[in-house]
Amino acid sequence: MMEGFLGNLWLWVKAAHIIFAIFLMAGLFMMPRFFIYHQEAPVGSPEDARWIERERRLKNIILNPSLIVVWVLGIVLALNGGMFSQGWFHAKLLFVLLLSGYHGWTVGYAKKLARGERAFSDKKLRMWNEVPGVAAAVIVILAVVRPF
Repeated sequence: MMEGFLGNLWLWVKAAHIIFAIFLMAGLFMMPRFFIYHQEAPVGSPEDARWIERERRLKNIILNPSLIVVWVLGIVLALNGGMFSQGWFHAKLLFVLLLSGYHGWTVGYAKKLARGERAFSDKKLRMWNEVPGVAAAVIVILAVVRPF
């Protein structure tokens, strides 16, 4: 199957986009869970230091690289398929931007925890942990069903 300027590579690029979106989502589900456990550790303790390192690794090894790859491949796919003029794509892009903002929030909150700040309760963090699931459901529905 040949599609747009990617030709036969289109399906490979699409597959890579989905794979890295899965990696990103895994990281976005894990980070708030890390925060819940991290907040239980006394500030400055060896356990606190281990959680800081775990969060740093999750961010640097999974979250940031996956976010970059998802965006690059997503833009290539959108350009390839002429999607920037389609309503469903505008809605999907909005939710992808919101999810990217959520990624930024997780990175920022990890920095707060590393400084010893405990700004949210465990309950609030559990609620924040639902954000990527809801966003992923909406994004997948928009991309597959293309309701408008």
